[in-house]
Amino acid sequence: MARLNQERQKELEPERMAHAIKKLMGLGYVVSVDETKIEFFHKGEKVVFFPYSGWCSGKSIVDGRGLKHLITQLKS
Repeated sequence: MARLNQERQKELEPERMAHAIKKLMGLGYVVSVDETKIEFFHKGEKVVFFPYSGWCSGKSIVDGRGLKHLITQLKS
């Protein structure tokens, strides 16, 4: 399903992507970047983060929304 406001997504997504990459790399993770997602390994399992929507998913974390939520899990 397409986003309702694709112009807003095109405007905000690069900023959110750069911010999330900076935060994750600051924690020591090696990230792999796609057009809309960031992938990295945590505790040997792949984690996927979508910066625009804030959704994160992976076996080694609790799925949820928000970069703060993700970083809190990664630090513990």
